[in-house]
Amino acid sequence: MKAVTLLDTAVASTNLGDQIIMDAAEKQVRSVINNAFIHTVATHEIMFTRSYKLIRESDYAFVGGSNLLKSRMWFFPQWKVSIIDALFINNLILCGCGWYQYQKKADIYSRFLLKSILSSEILHSVRDSYTKEKLLSIGINNVLNTGCPTLWDLNPEHCLSIPKGKAENVLCTLTIYNPNKKLDSELIKILKKNYRKVFFWIQTAGDYEYSKQIAPGLEYLEPSVAGLDELLYSNEDIDYVGTRLHAGIRALQAKRRTIIIEIDNRAKEMGRDFNLHTVERDNVEKLEKLLKSSFATEVRLDHEAINKWKLQFAHDS
Repeated sequence: MKAVTLLDTAVASTNLGDQIIMDAAEKQVRSVINNAFIHTVATHEIMFTRSYKLIRESDYAFVGGSNLLKSRMWFFPQWKVSIIDALFINNLILCGCGWYQYQKKADIYSRFLLKSILSSEILHSVRDSYTKEKLLSIGINNVLNTGCPTLWDLNPEHCLSIPKGKAENVLCTLTIYNPNKKLDSELIKILKKNYRKVFFWIQTAGDYEYSKQIAPGLEYLEPSVAGLDELLYSNEDIDYVGTRLHAGIRALQAKRRTIIIEIDNRAKEMGRDFNLHTVERDNVEKLEKLLKSSFATEVRLDHEAINKWKLQFAHDS
């Protein structure tokens, strides 16, 4: 039996999107390593001797997605990893990780840290071409742009079963960390005009108070991934339109017509790389036109890159 450590972005996280990412990351790891005994280590907390021991004694240690990489790894890091950790671990494998926002060239500290803790032998999986380019720029060349693991099951057969026409109702999300009351109010106004009922899912606690300020009269779901799934997998006729990327990908997994509003580099880069239906936040005319149109969902994955990453572990399947 193989031992695997999963560096888990959902532990000690205030963002339910991390649970969506980790669901997919663990599923994909289990698909390539049969009967793996999986330990978890939190990325949002500082590692210590117990974490080091789990990682060192594991056959593989995967880092599960999210915006963990950045040009200033020391400045308000989402991933609580440091040079001290580099003294104890040097074999971490990226699984759909992304670069935090658009940033300048990585500094010396960040280059040294990432090159020290990441495996130099095993191919890494990253979320988009921007992240791949940032890693290549610091000399980490063993990188594949596979997209986030949340996308990997969105094959052509799956996408064909996603409706093309507008649904009767809509599920919406907003994002408190990047608010724009004018544009977000306009989004809700458009949705209320075009749909009978507007449901709202809270991905972080702050989304609730923010939404109440700009959009009274929404129908709130239980603030959990289970609450989101209950609606997405129900008989409700529903689209997804919102600023939360991974809530949108969850909707695609549930075969719901989906439009993601771009508020940062994640939706923009993944939309371009994988042909997701995304709209710039301030392009109100394009959004309303797309809402009313009929369109096919055709997620374009690089299956060669995904399979190449997976085949590294084929002898353990």
